[in-house]
Amino acid sequence: MLIVTSDQIPGKRIVKTLGLVRGNTVRARHVGHDIMAGLRNIVGGEIGEYGKLVAESREQSIDRMQDEAEGLGANAIVCVRFGTSVMAQSAAELLAYGTAVIVEDE
Repeated sequence: MLIVTSDQIPGKRIVKTLGLVRGNTVRARHVGHDIMAGLRNIVGGEIGEYGKLVAESREQSIDRMQDEAEGLGANAIVCVRFGTSVMAQSAAELLAYGTAVIVEDE
């Protein structure tokens, strides 16, 4: 499945638009990671624990969006975007969304 942030795919043409698809995940922080992050805030540096959490959340959201698109019969998703929101003090949602389409070679 082709997944792009652009509204067109070079060398392809959209023959059918199937509609909005999305995938989301809600993740909670881990107390141990919060302690390490707090220490890193003092001494500086990348907070790897949170980076890993965000990367895993992003991939899970993309996988869920792709599953929804495949269920519609799509072979590509265009105009992909990401959004985040805080769900609780220690939990956040990551949302991936785009337009499911069927493309063919030009």
